[in-house]
Amino acid sequence: MAEKGENNWPAIGIDLGTTYSCVGIWQPERDRVEIITNDLGNRTTPSWVAFNQHERLIGEAAKNQVAVNASNTIFDAKRLIGKKFSDTSVQNDMKLWPFKVIPTPDSDYGKNPLIVVTYKGEEKQFSPEEISSMLLSKMKEIAEAYLGSEVKHAVVTVPAYFNNAQRQATKDAGTIARLNVLRIINEPTAAAIAYGLDKKVKSGDITTKNVLVFDLGGGTFDVSLVIIGKDAFEVKAVSGDTHLGGRDFDNRMVTHFAAEFQRKYDKDMSGNPRAISRLRAACEKAKRLLSSTVETVIDIDCLFDGLDFSSTITRARFEKMNMDLFSDCITPVQTCLSDAKMEKSDVHEVVLVGGSTRIPKVQKLLKVFFEGKELCKSINPDEAIAYGAAFHAAALAGMSIGKSSVVVDVTPLSIGVHTYPDKFEVVVPRNTSLPTNIVKGGFSTPYDNVEYVDISVYEGEEPIAKDNNFLGTFRLYNIPPAPKGVPKIDICFDIDADGILTVSAQLQGSDNKEQITITHHSGRLCKKEIEKMKSDAKTYKDEEKQRIMASKAKNRLESYVLELKGRLRRCGMKIGRKEKRKLGDVIEQATQWLEWNHLLFDVTKIEDKMKEVESTCQPIFENMHQYDADGNTDTKIEIVELD
Repeated sequence: MAEKGENNWPAIGIDLGTTYSCVGIWQPERDRVEIITNDLGNRTTPSWVAFNQHERLIGEAAKNQVAVNASNTIFDAKRLIGKKFSDTSVQNDMKLWPFKVIPTPDSDYGKNPLIVVTYKGEEKQFSPEEISSMLLSKMKEIAEAYLGSEVKHAVVTVPAYFNNAQRQATKDAGTIARLNVLRIINEPTAAAIAYGLDKKVKSGDITTKNVLVFDLGGGTFDVSLVIIGKDAFEVKAVSGDTHLGGRDFDNRMVTHFAAEFQRKYDKDMSGNPRAISRLRAACEKAKRLLSSTVETVIDIDCLFDGLDFSSTITRARFEKMNMDLFSDCITPVQTCLSDAKMEKSDVHEVVLVGGSTRIPKVQKLLKVFFEGKELCKSINPDEAIAYGAAFHAAALAGMSIGKSSVVVDVTPLSIGVHTYPDKFEVVVPRNTSLPTNIVKGGFSTPYDNVEYVDISVYEGEEPIAKDNNFLGTFRLYNIPPAPKGVPKIDICFDIDADGILTVSAQLQGSDNKEQITITHHSGRLCKKEIEKMKSDAKTYKDEEKQRIMASKAKNRLESYVLELKGRLRRCGMKIGRKEKRKLGDVIEQATQWLEWNHLLFDVTKIEDKMKEVESTCQPIFENMHQYDADGNTDTKIEIVELD
């Protein structure tokens, strides 16, 4: 089946989205990718997690109960992952989130965000990685239910403009979910693979194309210029905004209608999580409708303080309140073309990915920018990323897929070192193809007679080192005493196909060399923390398994009691008065017990109750030796377990 990496199969592709997630797998028998439906038959699953007094909920179950449990229902975890609590975007988002976010205790690298909820009556704190791991676990379970076997390996996608910290944090989430992440790949790159497969580029049906992938999702925005040829997918440039998407358009509407409610009733609902959550849900629905109609109504009963709220919004009003955000979507397109050294006319196809590309104004602005070029809508914007990721996962797992799957990606941000006094010296420019190995000389000591130098590594585009993302630091020792500027130091940056960065420094003319491998962003989760979270994740999974078993046991008991009632009606004349009364009492007591214990999740107690009812009722029917209404001897009640 597989020529190499056979032990990595099955391997799935997961699009871990801000608002919705999707999972796919390569089907060797059908020679194509299959997007896997969840337990409700949906091809995408809401990226929501909720906690209540009794259980943890993921996906539709979490999103559907937000109105009654807003402060313990978490979404937008992707907007927190890999970021600091002090990040401006985090601070702004917190004002509209119904759940609580707090900083971790002080550390050398600043405070990370923690999400606070109440679960089973106790306060719990979760990192964004843990919440993301729960979503990945859900995708893993969906795939396992479809395949009927365990899944251990996956390719997980991230926005092209995610920095090192965000990528590593996503990989940590996969580890917590007990997934071996074969590769973290960029979302627009995965979409380009889906487009290439759709157009059969790799089989030689059409010529090489320059494809601009415009990926506007629920919380992130990416633009990638990809050359799709017969043998490979080569990313030439990426740009974007990790904090721009459909959620921001929703937030503008929420702010608008909350202000309208206050003007109308002189009441401020902004501090009420339940009211804001219900308003957000209505705004999201209205936004979707405005892609196909020019006007819609928001109508919410008892929104706040017992007051109903009804208002109308037109597509023109929606476009006006978001015009600056829509315009912001064009700037990265210009940057991407410039970095790729291409003109608009060099782009053969503009491919739309992400649910927010359905917004007519976004499409119009993009079409105007490309001077009337028709936009490609041939691939499903919600599923394309998972589709491409699943194909790449099959290739990495060694499956004989009969198609080329060489993917050449790029660094989304420039990488370099801090130089005296506080300058950022770029060594690896952004959009450098991976893998890469770059050696840069000309570095020296800042003072006379120093014995060592500290080499701090950053990523970003700012000229001041501290304004960029800090990746790590190491020290080069044993420098011979000399005036400043005399010792010559070479710095080498090596990045492999997985984005693993190794930085080394060597004193020219000597064997004096030191290096650091940056696979884990400073200030993120350590190995001990990840192991604890893996253990916690297993506990939550075991608890859910226990609840499922308990629900099935209660279902069996309830079915048994219902069957007893039916048998008693059919055979009432054939049973003595004493036995009939005894059966009636048992049925009534069991029915009452089920009502009182509808939240009981102890399988043993439920099964004990089942045995107690059976031991009382079964002998009565076994002693009847009579035929039932169908003429069949019926001395034992058989219960079919319902899923």
